Amino acid sequence: MQIFIDSASVGEIVKWLEMGVIDGVTTNPTIMFEDGVYDIEAGVRTISALVDPLPTCVEVTTDEPDDMVVQARLFASWAPNVVIKVPHITTDGVPCYGIIRELETEGIKVNATAAMSLGQVILAAKAGATYISLFAGRVSDEGGNAPEVIRMAVEWLGRWRFKSKVIVGSIRSVGDVLNAVMAGAHIVTIPPPFLNKMADHKYSRETVKQFLSDAEKALRLMQQAMRTG
Repeated sequence: MQIFIDSASVGEIVKWLEMGVIDGVTTNPTIMFEDGVYDIEAGVRTISALVDPLPTCVEVTTDEPDDMVVQARLFASWAPNVVIKVPHITTDGVPCYGIIRELETEGIKVNATAAMSLGQVILAAKAGATYISLFAGRVSDEGGNAPEVIRMAVEWLGRWRFKSKVIVGSIRSVGDVLNAVMAGAHIVTIPPPFLNKMADHKYSRETVKQFLSDAEKALRLMQQAMRTG
C-alpha cells in the first residue's frame, strides 16, 4: 500500500518525504489555492522536482474535453513524473474516457479522478487509466458503503489484471484512512493534518515521558552512588 500526500505545501511535502512516508503527491485547484500556490506551472515544477521520480498528480482546470487534452499535454511537459487528473465526466454529463485513452496512448499517465462507483472504476480501467481516484468520503456522504466499493474495485482490477491502481481520496478522518487500507486500497491520498494525527497518540507521548523520567531518576541514583562510593 502506498501513501500520496494530498497537498501543494512544499514544507509539508518535504517534511513527509524526508521521513520516507510518502510515495507521491496529489493536488487539485482547490488544494493549490488553499496552500497559496497561484502559479500552477511554478508550483508543479517545484513539487515534481522535489519528489522526482515519484508521481505528482495535477488536475486539469477546464470542463471542455478538447481543452482538457491541450492542458494535459502542456502540464505533462513540465516534468516527466507529472500525472494528469482527468474527471470521469464533465459537468454536462459528457464521459471523459476517450480523453483518458488518448492521453495514455500518447504516454501521458492519467489519474481518472472523482470516481464514486464501481461502474466508473470499470470504465476508467478499460480506457487505460494508470490511476483511478475513488472519493470515499463523498461515497459515504451519499449513504454508500465506501469500504465495500473499494474492496470490490481492487478485487475486480486484480481479477482481470488491469494496470490501474485505486487511489482512495476524499479523506475526512484517520478512520477513513484505516478503512481504505483494510479494504485493500492500492494507494490512499492523505492530507497532512491526518498524517500528523496518525503519528500521534496521547499514550505514546505519556509512555515516552515516563521512560525519560525513569531514565533521569536512574541517572541521578547512579551519580549519587558514585559520589558516596
